[in-house]
Amino acid sequence: MVTNLELMEHHVNVLFKHDTENRIKVVNEPPYDDAPRIFIGVTNLGSVVRYSNALDASLVEKLKPVIGTNSGTNLGEIINVLSMDRQLNNLWIGPAYVFPDVRDKVHTKAIQVTHENKELLKPYFPYTFEDFEYKQPCFVIVENNIPVSICCSARKTTKADEASVFTHEDYRGRAFGIDVTNAWAAEVQKQGRIALYSTSWDNFASQSIARKLKLRQYGTDIHMS
Repeated sequence: MVTNLELMEHHVNVLFKHDTENRIKVVNEPPYDDAPRIFIGVTNLGSVVRYSNALDASLVEKLKPVIGTNSGTNLGEIINVLSMDRQLNNLWIGPAYVFPDVRDKVHTKAIQVTHENKELLKPYFPYTFEDFEYKQPCFVIVENNIPVSICCSARKTTKADEASVFTHEDYRGRAFGIDVTNAWAAEVQKQGRIALYSTSWDNFASQSIARKLKLRQYGTDIHMS
């Protein structure tokens, strides 16, 4: 069984591209925006810490003893050290989840989007259409010939995928998001990868989806930019 700490390692590798020194460079999806200055993934078995390759080496050396082993408990001190370089612009904190095995679940409404039918995305999900090569597997639920709910891989590696799910406002409350996301997770798992999901603590709708999907929280993300 994959441990929580190992899941967090998969998670950070999915989220960001790394350099040869294992420092994060850019977000692992087009248009490849700059990575945060620090990523901290806290689990019950320890933490995964990644520094941006844009951080000065002297600042990294100052941060290491401050972060230490209790990475999630001294955010104020970490922010103070980061602010010696420049003011913090963004602090993002949220839960990280893993899907249970859903390969045997029946998905009656979800349709897999392939190269043969991807044109159906173009009018309604143009960004997914444009980056389709990076977003597979991708599933939609179609109502009245319109794709109203979608789940695809936001970011991925050879080991794991992170889910991205969206349902149009007029079609919410009908469990479409649950159905389409389970279909996505089942396909990721069938392909031999781990299906992951993460969100922020202030995104209550996303956390509600996680509860309804019966996802297991394995850790907490902290991004500082």
